[in-house]
Amino acid sequence: MAGAVTMGPLRVAVIGGGPGGLYAAALLKRLDPRRDITVWERNAPDDTFGFGVVLSDETLGGIEHADPVVHAALQAEFVRWDDIDVVHRGTRRTSGGHGFAALGRRRLLEILHERCRQLGVNLRFRSEAPSAADLARDHDLVVAADGVRSATREAHADAFRPHIEEHRCRYIWLAADFAFDAFRFETAETEHGVMQLHGYPFSASDSTVIVEMREEVWRAAGFDGLDVRESVERCAKIFTEALGGRGLRSNKSAWTAFRTVVNEKWSHGNVVLVGDAAHTAHFSIGSGTKLAVEDALALAACLQEQPTTAEALAAYEAERRPVVASTQRAARASLEWFENLGLYLDQPSHQFAFNLLTRSRRVTHDNLRLRDPRFTEAVERDFGCPPGTPPMFTPLRLRELTLRNRVVVSPMDMYSSQDGVPGDFHLVHLGARALGGAGLVMTEMVCVSPEGRITPGCAGLYTQEQAAVWRRITEFAHAQAPGTAIGVQLGHSGRKGSTKLMWEGIDDPLPDGNWPLVAASPLRYKPGSQIPHELTRDELADVREQFTSAAVRAADAGFDLLELHCAHGYLLSGFLSPLSNHRTDAYGGPLTNRLRFPLEVFDAVREVWPGDRPMTVRISATDWAEGGTDAADAVEIARAFAAHGADAIDVSTGQVVADEKPAYGRSYQVPFADRIRNETGIPVVSVGAISSWDDVNSLILAGRTDLCALARPHLYDPHWTLHAAAEQGYAGPGVAWPKPYEAGSRPPQTGRLDAPKPRLTLGG
Repeated sequence: MAGAVTMGPLRVAVIGGGPGGLYAAALLKRLDPRRDITVWERNAPDDTFGFGVVLSDETLGGIEHADPVVHAALQAEFVRWDDIDVVHRGTRRTSGGHGFAALGRRRLLEILHERCRQLGVNLRFRSEAPSAADLARDHDLVVAADGVRSATREAHADAFRPHIEEHRCRYIWLAADFAFDAFRFETAETEHGVMQLHGYPFSASDSTVIVEMREEVWRAAGFDGLDVRESVERCAKIFTEALGGRGLRSNKSAWTAFRTVVNEKWSHGNVVLVGDAAHTAHFSIGSGTKLAVEDALALAACLQEQPTTAEALAAYEAERRPVVASTQRAARASLEWFENLGLYLDQPSHQFAFNLLTRSRRVTHDNLRLRDPRFTEAVERDFGCPPGTPPMFTPLRLRELTLRNRVVVSPMDMYSSQDGVPGDFHLVHLGARALGGAGLVMTEMVCVSPEGRITPGCAGLYTQEQAAVWRRITEFAHAQAPGTAIGVQLGHSGRKGSTKLMWEGIDDPLPDGNWPLVAASPLRYKPGSQIPHELTRDELADVREQFTSAAVRAADAGFDLLELHCAHGYLLSGFLSPLSNHRTDAYGGPLTNRLRFPLEVFDAVREVWPGDRPMTVRISATDWAEGGTDAADAVEIARAFAAHGADAIDVSTGQVVADEKPAYGRSYQVPFADRIRNETGIPVVSVGAISSWDDVNSLILAGRTDLCALARPHLYDPHWTLHAAAEQGYAGPGVAWPKPYEAGSRPPQTGRLDAPKPRLTLGG
């Protein structure tokens, strides 16, 4: 693009000669040849860490448009393949249609070196760069591409505000002198624990091999006492079958733990971070080089488009941050899957492979079905799906209740009752969702006493008048939506009661008409909240009786399932969390004591609840706060309730303390349910930003959950499950359109949006 008008900095310094830094330099020089650009790289030109680099078609498309010369050079070098092999306990399962392209990292750097030289970029190898602060004084722009241990980032930590998390596995990058014919994942179950191999070709005669294992396995196996040569030999021996008895080689290889890097800001003055200096994503989704190259593309484009460097750097960050955040969420899911690999070893081989392939949630059931229908059909067949039946429409039995599908309408507070009495709104609200096809429709939290309400608008089951209205609702559901079960969630607000309706100020105290609160300990929920009274032993007995009386009314009202609400900071949850339970008696202190009262309530309710009807328990699997309940505690809490007869655990998170810091994202609470299910064998209900039927199918088929509870999607579309069936072309017993609605079981016709394409060009 010679002769382009300068739209950005003329003097540019690049710290770090990795792919991101080199590509940024080449693009900036190509966009304006007058730019004076220097790249500092401390290593020699042919020094590199790791071996192969995988790039996506999306990234290659961006490169093709930005610099066809680099794209052509890469295309000439790539090795391509479609298959992923998953080897599990000696059985190999292959999934095709994935489409990978890779080349050697050294060759990638050579291509970028050559392109930089062609364009006139000054490359300084074996040269320690001056500090970013020094460079910033006499350069218009400083691009810090100095990697995961960025000196630039650390020197200006007060500006960039980095958050760095080191993870639980050790891994080492190695290579093999042959080409795998697929992306290969293989597990080795040793006396010290499970280890895994990630392997893929990067040339016609070479493959990258990464060996990874949990830190405690690494130490138990003695790797912490071996040098690199001994480690390489040991890894080759462990994975001798995958390697065909061939050896491995290293290249500046060392065991390390992955570090996730997140920065609150990506620029400081005229210094900007790219690639691993700005963010990292676990290698198991193959995104490090991809993100760095895409950063370079975006940075160059923003500098060309914006009138000032400051505006360009702001635009660059605004464009890239959501993309990187999404990638990091997927990478974290993948990373945690491999950290917890041992949970899945007993899965059947097809399910194990499907679970691995969908671990990051970027590859889904529907996506795999398009890529490799034979593989997906085999997974479904082994799972027990009848032909043509999506996983979400397979039945699940809990005691004598058979749910015809795996979709649950999650409990959602409606704040629309009068004196605890549900009205016509509840009949229409719950009735509509029962007609909508879900296997189980749950009520909102139904309170066991007037003082146990969250707000004046909360529903109750502490009077016969309330029970009579609930019976009207259950009878409607059973008569008009046969096959749909309806469940009641019983709870007590505890210290989170006597507050305004949600839309008037969630968790804010009532301005008047307050009632006294009770809790495990006299701790207010948030500043300005009422201080609750600490329950005495006699008062605990009274509360227990309130729960059993409500349960009897619920059974008489015709509910099919009862859920005990032990989550979200309400009364029973308040006993479970060390952040809200500071008691010094038998109901406080260690987890076994904090469990005592919730288990007493559960036992009392289970005793009066009909034996053929299931009971579930909703828990907060983490408080999202330091010192609170964590995932390991949640496993023990789930075990305790299951030992007392709980049929499933409904796994939610948070809302226990006001200063929580949740890690929101798609399906963000599922990993907690997954861990409970696969560590204990207890059926679970997953909740939390599960929004598509494809997600439901993926989670069920992978064995991460047994049921999926959806809230907001059912507010958006009361017939969400019926529409999910229609969109998948399913009309089996797992869902049924009500007779009056059958005419709507196909999407309505719309006008044509296409038009005839021109076929003739006539002169004249």
